[in-house]
Amino acid sequence: MKFVDEFRSRDYSKLLVETLQNSSRDKINIMEVCGTHTMAIFRYGIRDVLPANVTLISGPGCPVCVTPQSYIDTALDLSSREDVIIATFGDMMKVPGRKSSLLKKKAEGSDIRLVYSPMDCLTLAADNPAKKIVFLAVGFETTAPMTAVTAMEARKNGLSNLFFFTAHKIVPPVMEALVTDKELNLDGFLLPGNVSAIIGTEPYEFLSKDFNIPGVVTGFEPVDILQGLNTLINLISKKDCSIANDYKRIVRTTGNSEAKEYMNKAFNVVDSNWRGIGKVPKSGLEFNRDFEEFDALKHFKISYEEYDGSSGCRCGEILKGKMNPTQCSLFKQICTPENPIGSCMVSSEGTCAAYFRYYK
Repeated sequence: MKFVDEFRSRDYSKLLVETLQNSSRDKINIMEVCGTHTMAIFRYGIRDVLPANVTLISGPGCPVCVTPQSYIDTALDLSSREDVIIATFGDMMKVPGRKSSLLKKKAEGSDIRLVYSPMDCLTLAADNPAKKIVFLAVGFETTAPMTAVTAMEARKNGLSNLFFFTAHKIVPPVMEALVTDKELNLDGFLLPGNVSAIIGTEPYEFLSKDFNIPGVVTGFEPVDILQGLNTLINLISKKDCSIANDYKRIVRTTGNSEAKEYMNKAFNVVDSNWRGIGKVPKSGLEFNRDFEEFDALKHFKISYEEYDGSSGCRCGEILKGKMNPTQCSLFKQICTPENPIGSCMVSSEGTCAAYFRYYK
């Protein structure tokens, strides 16, 4: 545990907080684009120790949160088929569609199974040859390689009853959409350690070269985040637009070449709709022609039309960092983790869920 404990050191954290308090006095807006960072920042009380001139803005870093409502409704339609078993991660169960949720559909009799990895679907498909298994493949670059590997293993094992309803998204393109939004006026990014472990730091270089915006890749322990904030504020103060890596124990410049190779073999990069943000060019992944036999939309001949939104829900503005959850009239009144109106309250990485649990 020594290796972990060092990154939770109270004494070192205290020194880093003191350094933060003595940093630049200019007004600074920093966005974290990772839901795990958002939750960790709240859990460790990091917002409470920042200087008054530093504002942390939570971005669209939760894959469940940015999945359009139309995806949920299509998944619900698939779950109504008697020949289908839906396989999904737990975070998806409570996400509301227009009329229902997977949790409600399961209670009504739909066959919906929780899995902890896409690879669990291989056993599910083998054990249920008369059923069609549909895995809800939602996630960023962190989970997309496992979807690709699972499809490859299904082919290798001759499983013809496993399909994927993909909503995988790529992080860097949406950051370009955010940095060009003048309302946000961002000065720098706290970059996601988990995504960066796959893609490396090179895909973020456009922030520096094209927009003069610095970023720092960091981990998820308190020392990681405090060190990352210190590095980023120092870069901003010096007008240094570099992309720094403070998570070198995990993240390499070029990322994980094997994981990227799996993604490249199975997927094409396509335009993708992000809840609350709209269509972002080249920000999604779908199976290429070599793997289209696994595409649930093609197999079931589904005409998929994307749309967004829940009545009164402000998830879109929250995902773009233009408002915080306490400014939403539904927050803690109608919208709670037990009765979520929008996806930001459902996911364990959602901004609304973090505010609900930790904000006082």
